Amino acid sequence: MNSLNAKQETSMSLAKQFKQPHGAKWANDIRLAALNRFNDQGAPNKRDEYWKYTNPQKLTSIPTEPAALFSNEELPMFDGVDRLKIVFVDGVFDKDQSDDLTLEGAIIETLSEATLMDIHWAKDLFGALEKNGQDPVDRPLAALNTAMAEQGLIIHITSKCIKPLAIRYIHNSETSDVLVHNVIKLEKNSEFTLLESGAGAARFNSVLEVDVADNAKFNHIRTQGRDHERKTVTHLFARLAKESIFKSFTMTVNGILTRNDAILEFTGDDAKATVAGATAGDGVSFHHDDTVFITHDAVNCESRQVFKKVLRNGATGVFQGKILVKKDAQKTDGYQISQGLLLDDNSNFLAKPELEIYADDVACSHGSTVGAIDEDALFYLISRGVPRKQAQDMLVLAFLAEAIDEIDNNDLAEDINARLAAWMDRR
Repeated sequence: MNSLNAKQETSMSLAKQFKQPHGAKWANDIRLAALNRFNDQGAPNKRDEYWKYTNPQKLTSIPTEPAALFSNEELPMFDGVDRLKIVFVDGVFDKDQSDDLTLEGAIIETLSEATLMDIHWAKDLFGALEKNGQDPVDRPLAALNTAMAEQGLIIHITSKCIKPLAIRYIHNSETSDVLVHNVIKLEKNSEFTLLESGAGAARFNSVLEVDVADNAKFNHIRTQGRDHERKTVTHLFARLAKESIFKSFTMTVNGILTRNDAILEFTGDDAKATVAGATAGDGVSFHHDDTVFITHDAVNCESRQVFKKVLRNGATGVFQGKILVKKDAQKTDGYQISQGLLLDDNSNFLAKPELEIYADDVACSHGSTVGAIDEDALFYLISRGVPRKQAQDMLVLAFLAEAIDEIDNNDLAEDINARLAAWMDRR
């Protein structure tokens, strides 16, 4: 059996795991087109260029491997924040655990309800950014999500929201295989903050499409952790208009396999975007992959990619980041940094930074490093009475700080720092 047939056979088996939702004609047409994309591409495998560092088998196997439930005494992330809370349990919207879907400056609907309406603004956005993000790199698991996801949120931001919306994904079944698709449209001059947390499922596939209009601002903070055996693949697609601002940060601990894709496109001049991540991995079963593709197709735009990974006991971290600057995207400022801190000789950090530039008036840079704890800094702290373990944890937190500093909200940044410190203390 050749590779193409193997990919298509896997995709057919995977698609059969889900029942394609039925709604209004426009939604059915979008889902059918996405399913055709998925079938044409085939499920990913290690021969694919953007999967060569990460074996996707755990994300495509039938059935998915069970993931033991995990709990501890920590309060859920963002519980201390004044926010609108929305809960999904194994991928299904839980009305009883959620707040009323009312937020000043926003119109919030469930995907299942919105796609039943014959006329809806989501017709022009649902699946559109995912489709655009398939070129030049195939993203079949995102296409599968668009085709089969019935659960998620459709959010229309009309002005500045005074408080964030927090989505909590709860994992209750050891065999849950979940697709969630969220769509967010920010109108001109609006502002919105989205918080996401929780494992979601034994295997969790999510898509987030964000359309940011002129002068609008979108903040996104996501935490992935708790469950040790979860498998996760996320896709973040964003389109940035004139003078818009986009910021996304992800903290990840625990899990067997995590793959976070971010695909951003600048379509308006003078826009800014940041994608950042802080990862702490422990154990040979831990594998974490950040894959970012940013396309500059407008003038005087700025993008930042800042990723830090701390790995020990055989853990593996991957970063693949690309900046594509099209020929008319003059005065582009693109910055990319990825760094791995290995706390033993058995862990691995694999990086593939890329620049592809067709404009001549740009300032683009990338850097990637991997190394161990600075022994001089460690000795300095120990010599002043700091216990060795505490000194090492202090240096680890200092290493991750550059990524966490990309968060605008100081209170949320401090909370994430505290959670990371507690995780390291338990480990």
